[in-house]
Amino acid sequence: MKLKTAVLLVNLGTPDSPSVKDVRKYLFEFLNDPRVIDIPALARFILVNLIIVPFRAPKSAKIYEELWTNNGLPDGISGSPILYYGKSVQDKLQNSLGSNFDVYLAMRYKNPSIDDVLKDVYKKYYGKIIVIPLFPQYASATTGSVIDKVMKIMSKWWVIPEVKFSSQYYDNKGFINTIIERAKKYDINEYDHILFSYHGLPVRQVDKVYKDGTLCESHNCETEINETNKHCYKATCYATTRSVAEKLNLPKEKYTVCFQSRLDKKWLEPFTDKMIVEQAKKGAKNLLVFSPAFVADCLETLIEIGVEYQKLFEEHGGEKVQLVESLNDHPMWIETLKEIVNNN
Repeated sequence: MKLKTAVLLVNLGTPDSPSVKDVRKYLFEFLNDPRVIDIPALARFILVNLIIVPFRAPKSAKIYEELWTNNGLPDGISGSPILYYGKSVQDKLQNSLGSNFDVYLAMRYKNPSIDDVLKDVYKKYYGKIIVIPLFPQYASATTGSVIDKVMKIMSKWWVIPEVKFSSQYYDNKGFINTIIERAKKYDINEYDHILFSYHGLPVRQVDKVYKDGTLCESHNCETEINETNKHCYKATCYATTRSVAEKLNLPKEKYTVCFQSRLDKKWLEPFTDKMIVEQAKKGAKNLLVFSPAFVADCLETLIEIGVEYQKLFEEHGGEKVQLVESLNDHPMWIETLKEIVNNN
């Protein structure tokens, strides 16, 4: 009898609720990950547990409370969109793959946890396990952390079946085409400028990709993918943008790649909030914003881009910041995931 294949989809995570208590637990787990804050353990402990979490949790809880209601979900459904769409994708991919596969959903931080989900996986007999971190562009703080966590858990299993990891798919045709399909809802010509806004990273984290000690800035990451930079987050973000821009026939002067959610000046530039202000000062009235690092709408897309950047744009004379919705549970995204599974 042929053994089934387990498919494990893993996204970043979400608090269990917008309460200060649950947000604090989420931030504690998230920010104590050494791949997220990559500084010495003692310094990270002091910074996260004595400074960031105590002060940030109450503020973040208010933002998550707004997300729980302004979540873009069908009427009457409150809660985390990243979890809602995660479950929807899990169900739809299961139906598409059929009975020879079992599809699981886990979050790197909080619930459903990787630990609990893999306990269920271990109880069954699978011939293969395919792990798909839901991050199109590789970064150690996201995909790397998921793979690290899964490997640590599986290393303690007595029987380890064949395991495949899909580490990135920034240039996957189905992924790009789904973004294009999402964009069809909007008339590109109505917008003065287009932003491709990716989640930011500390520059030191992309510099660590290069084993010869050179820096990211020395590897043409804004213009090409090569053997040395193919796992550089910055390089793959620009590559995704080029693929989308080519499909949409966008001239280079019509769009800008930028990075949001920065904590300090030593993160990847240009910063999205600065670009929002710059475009407003240039006289732009309408901006279209893609967020190709996120496959599901979340705090960073719906609130940071859709609410906070809208307010910032208006404050400097702009009128509308239009977010292009994430892939969420679009049928083309389900087919893309099916393709990724079948190719593994």
